[in-house]
Amino acid sequence: MVGIVLSYTTLGIDAYQISVEADIGTGFNPMNIVGMASNAVKESKDRVIAAIKNSGYQISTQHYTINLAPADLKKDSAALDLPIALAILQCNEIFRIIDYDTIAMIGELSLDGFVRPVAGVLPIALAAKKEGIDTLIVPLENAEEAAIIEGLNVIPVTSLRECVSWLCKETEIMAANVDREKIFQVLNDFPVDMSDVKGQFQVKRALEVAAAGGHNVLMIGPPGSGKTMLARRVPTILPELNLEEALEATKIHSVAGYSKNFRNGILTTRPFRSPHHTISDVALIGGGAFPKPGEVSLSHRGVLFLDELPEFKRVVLEVLRQPLEDGVVTISRAASSLTFPAEFMLIASMNPCPCGYFGSNIPNHQCNCEWGSILRYRSRISGPLLDRIDIHVEVPSVSYADLASLPTGDKSVDIRARVNKARAIQHDRFKGTGIFNNSQMNSKQLRKFCILDDASNALLQNAIDKMGYSARVFDRILKVSRTIADLEGRKDIISDDISEAIQYRTLDRKYWS
Repeated sequence: MVGIVLSYTTLGIDAYQISVEADIGTGFNPMNIVGMASNAVKESKDRVIAAIKNSGYQISTQHYTINLAPADLKKDSAALDLPIALAILQCNEIFRIIDYDTIAMIGELSLDGFVRPVAGVLPIALAAKKEGIDTLIVPLENAEEAAIIEGLNVIPVTSLRECVSWLCKETEIMAANVDREKIFQVLNDFPVDMSDVKGQFQVKRALEVAAAGGHNVLMIGPPGSGKTMLARRVPTILPELNLEEALEATKIHSVAGYSKNFRNGILTTRPFRSPHHTISDVALIGGGAFPKPGEVSLSHRGVLFLDELPEFKRVVLEVLRQPLEDGVVTISRAASSLTFPAEFMLIASMNPCPCGYFGSNIPNHQCNCEWGSILRYRSRISGPLLDRIDIHVEVPSVSYADLASLPTGDKSVDIRARVNKARAIQHDRFKGTGIFNNSQMNSKQLRKFCILDDASNALLQNAIDKMGYSARVFDRILKVSRTIADLEGRKDIISDDISEAIQYRTLDRKYWS
């Protein structure tokens, strides 16, 4: 008798249905797993047999053949433990799943038969709902995450015996249920606020412009000037995270195994990722033998913050070019090619020199760096990467008057309201084009939506002639100018918008302090 159970495996950020088949035969090994199973799956043979035995079931000691179909799909997850155990119990005629084509299950087993949580539950639940699965059996700890998907009957189990008992209708288990309206209400609930930052009004303005147009930002300033504090508050002024975006971002985190840290199993605020400068290019961009999303994909729909940008390895920074331009990351391997979404806002920070105090007026902190060492320090960031960062803004040290004062400036909710108005203008402008903000405009759209008057043309021409800006920088200035005009509710770009946008190109100047 062949035992058949439906389950799922993840590849990239998507889930695929597989059929777990078990048969008793003859052979020297107690179990043989076939169907492109990874070591993580093959190692389950001893774990599954021990879990069955310690759950009180007596099974044949003959050879078992476990087939994971389709055979041409890679399987790399201990989440197949529970399906394999149930398939073995079925082929031993201990019980039988009648409507096996409407029930799917996932879960890792411990040696004593208890079910442990697994990664990738949200994409599995989405795939199960799409393919007409009525019931999904999951570990108790993953139940809330799966129950977010409406119309899917999610059964939480804690052990193999409990799962079998429910399948045999001997035990009743309440289906997992979450209040989706309540989850939506706590979206965008941030513990920090932009008004926490004292002073730095020019930098706050630059970040508001960046949030309104989806522009990348580089902050330059001495240690302790508040660069990290400002960066951590950027998600609070970005447009509200809606439920669709929350599910899209949570799907990526679920595959990476981080969703268990989220309240109600879903990401409720825009992601903010801040990897250390010792990160490898694979960890940043994604990859591995079975490719997993990297930091750029975990930042999807949120912010990627790179503190001390020149300290990152050159090869690591250069891999950012594709996601910054295309919004996706493509990982190619001999057997397959996977694409991960990576639409994020890049916020980076750096010191003006190796010691950090070049141009600073802080007493007892005078810069003694040689000009050559300063140039070498800044040259760690390549020109092509700098060209892809729309806004460069200086962050000066904070004065005592600002530090001693009460929190001043607009709250995040007020700034976000202005950002939302500007985004609404952009939404109407680019309706039906697949573009959602000014930073994504192509050359044709720049010519259409960034028409300059004579004064603006003269100002921009003078800046380009003196600074030697590249064609890409020229486009960036136009995009930022368009965003500034949108924030002010103006249909046309004026010279003041061009002037402000030029001020946001600090690192393009030959000398700056």
